[in-house]
Amino acid sequence: MIKTDILIIGAGPTGLFTVFEAGLLKLRCHLIDALPQPGGQCSEIYPKKPIYDIPAYPEILAGDLTDKLMEQIKQFEPGFTLAERADTIEKQEDGTFIVTTNKGTKHQAPVVAIAGGLGSFEPRKPPIANIAAYEGNGVEYMIKEPEVYRDKDVVIAGGGDSALDWSIFLTDVAKSVTLIHRRNEFRGALDSVDKVQELKNEGKINLITPAEIKAIIGEGKVEGVEVHKKDEEPFVINTDHFIPLFGLSPKLGPIANWGLEIEKNAIKVNNALDYQTNIEGIYAIGDVNTYPGKLKLILCGFHEATLMCQSAYKRIHPDKKYVMKYTTVGGVEGFDGTKKEAPKAVVKKIE
Repeated sequence: MIKTDILIIGAGPTGLFTVFEAGLLKLRCHLIDALPQPGGQCSEIYPKKPIYDIPAYPEILAGDLTDKLMEQIKQFEPGFTLAERADTIEKQEDGTFIVTTNKGTKHQAPVVAIAGGLGSFEPRKPPIANIAAYEGNGVEYMIKEPEVYRDKDVVIAGGGDSALDWSIFLTDVAKSVTLIHRRNEFRGALDSVDKVQELKNEGKINLITPAEIKAIIGEGKVEGVEVHKKDEEPFVINTDHFIPLFGLSPKLGPIANWGLEIEKNAIKVNNALDYQTNIEGIYAIGDVNTYPGKLKLILCGFHEATLMCQSAYKRIHPDKKYVMKYTTVGGVEGFDGTKKEAPKAVVKKIE
């Protein structure tokens, strides 16, 4: 039996940052993840994808963000159960929970934080009859290593952030980049839309809207795609790679059977207080949760983790009073009339 203060389901960015916030409160954490390494989608699906909304980083690759988070939490020595899926949960008479994985590993904690991101996921595939024959032979549903596309002709389909961001990124890698979307309007960040338009004007991106790809052409590998544009005859674009980025089809998996209140494949939480679910002691943070005004951003997951840890501290230590101080001054001699040792890598003494 692995025992800890906070058991975190999911070792993506939100789950990892939870370890840091809990560590500031002297709470121990253990993480369970079905993937063989920490980082969630940032490590498994798009480690080389640039992220633009992390404070102090104008741009950081998803894999590098994982490395930085792991470096940040190293001082708090979290435990990990990797390559195992959290399957069942049982509430004990003392109020703690026992979570058992698909491989039988048992974990016990008074607080469970579900930070499972989108859960288990599969890419959404376009309805092209022969697409399966080209998977791995020029058709990719996610980009792990951009160098694969060095000096190649690339066609990307999609209208969200991933399609926009990768189109922008690959202009400095690929021989040519074509972005095709079935609408004139995009769902991604406005700044990214403006950047794509700017690159189009510079001749660095071939933007085709509104249009759809209806067929793939090639003997054994992708050699071209057939494009259908409204009120025009279909035409073929020669390409080495076709990358449909239509998002992921998320599934909560066994967590959906834990008695939690679910809405549209996400866990409902009380965002007015602490992101607790309908079961006291179980929280949901990051992309896995839902509430009015929810935004599925890593930045928001960090915020939710911070408030959740404050609530978890009160649940674990109901008789203790904790006064939150800024990490830049908490523990500094003279700040509150006492002498305290500064936590490693968190507080620097002011001379």
